[in-house]
Amino acid sequence: MSANAAASLRLVVAGERLSDEAALEVYLHADIKDLQACARAVRNRFAAQDSVSFLVDRNVNYTNVCITDCKFCEFYRPPGHSESYVLTRDVLARKLDELASIGGSRVLLQGGHHPELRLAWYVDLFRWLRERWPSLQLDALSPSEIEHIASLENMSTREVLAVLADAGLGGVPGGGAEILEDSIRDVVSPRKTRTRDWLRIMGEAQDLNLYTSASQVVGFGEEASHRLAALRAVRDHQDARLAQGRIGFLAFVAWPLQFESRYGHVFGELKGWNLGADAAGYLRHIAFCRVYLDNIAHFQASWPTMGLEVAAQALHHGCDDMGGIMMEENVVSQAGSIHCSVTETEVRNTIVAAGFSPWKRDSWYRAAHAPLS
Repeated sequence: MSANAAASLRLVVAGERLSDEAALEVYLHADIKDLQACARAVRNRFAAQDSVSFLVDRNVNYTNVCITDCKFCEFYRPPGHSESYVLTRDVLARKLDELASIGGSRVLLQGGHHPELRLAWYVDLFRWLRERWPSLQLDALSPSEIEHIASLENMSTREVLAVLADAGLGGVPGGGAEILEDSIRDVVSPRKTRTRDWLRIMGEAQDLNLYTSASQVVGFGEEASHRLAALRAVRDHQDARLAQGRIGFLAFVAWPLQFESRYGHVFGELKGWNLGADAAGYLRHIAFCRVYLDNIAHFQASWPTMGLEVAAQALHHGCDDMGGIMMEENVVSQAGSIHCSVTETEVRNTIVAAGFSPWKRDSWYRAAHAPLS
């Protein structure tokens, strides 16, 4: 326990902001009970202290074809691989009909950097989705996918986003962020969007009034200073957006790296790397993020990686939202997570058992549909 860390947290509760020096001291040495209490105080500035939101959605991975070869990814397959796929309209229709039938409000559509899917393919798909399921918000792609499409078309990312928004895109989720610190990204995802460009593309999406979220994956072998630098990049971006009176990130979510044999095999020679995080490490990290990111309204608990029991604890460590039920999940489950999807009833029961009142939302944190009877 650190007296300096405790004093810094008391100042945060009183309304001050953590400096970088104080932040590192807090991250490394604060007592978890002090950190947890401070995280709850910051959380309650943005959300009712007795309620927790959730979303009824489906995560649809439209393709697993990708050419970026990220070292941590168990999901992707290179072009021409026997296990590669692009979902047909019939398969997509079945999935979205199922989502609509249970009162879903969002489809999360993500894939990979497919070298043959051009902008026209996405425009046609998004228009079809908007026309057939007008009640479902489409949050799709990621900054890295947007950058890939722009490269294929010799267009700017802003131009690509504008075309997609016109076709029905409603939001850009925080995928592809991993950890926004380029010295780590150079090792684990060297062919993916750089930190500066990831944030720039999100700013362009925000300029188009699209929903955006920020995310962070920890456990690539990085130091606390790397994690803090990544969070600082997000906080600085949000500060700039809010200072201009513009829309910024509406939510933040963090989770530990999920990995199995492939990642361990590739980086097996780098002994000493601490991959992923246990439940205690995750809860400490998310509490710190809530304290440090004092300008983002909502924090999601990551049940897909940690399970409902740990996610329920995260509600007492600064999170005000359980995210979506997802209905299905392919990326982190391919990497070893056993938490693939949950039901609305399970989420509601988890929130109630944790001592909160659940409410169903849409992507913009507006009430969505009537609660279950």
